Amino acid sequence: QLDLVESGGDSVQAGRSLTLSCAASGFTYGTYCMVWYRQIPGKEREGLAAIDADGSTTYRDSVSVKGRFTISRDNAKNTLYLQMNSLTPEDTAMYYCAADLTGCPVTGDDWAYGMDYWGKGTLVFISS
Repeated sequence: QLDLVESGGDSVQAGRSLTLSCAASGFTYGTYCMVWYRQIPGKEREGLAAIDADGSTTYRDSVSVKGRFTISRDNAKNTLYLQMNSLTPEDTAMYYCAADLTGCPVTGDDWAYGMDYWGKGTLVFISS
């Protein structure tokens, strides 16, 4: 059974950093694209960053996290990470990891509909 479990969400003050983790099991983690999403209260879920099996990364230009957030993976530990720096209250959201078994998202539809498995999320709250 494939399972994705996020952790690391917390309530912190603006300007601080957090690292989220996503533990994967039940599939050949090292061969698939892994993706981080978030859903800000009252808004649609948005893709943030993707990392392919070879470690190549993609950050969505439409989301203001490039330069502050870093996606990484440890295939030996079956774990995905999201390092988040210089957090602002606008980063308050539920953060999800997802697995894309057919390759990393390229188009808007890929980001919106292309994920095969999802975790249940971890909550990040940033106070001013």
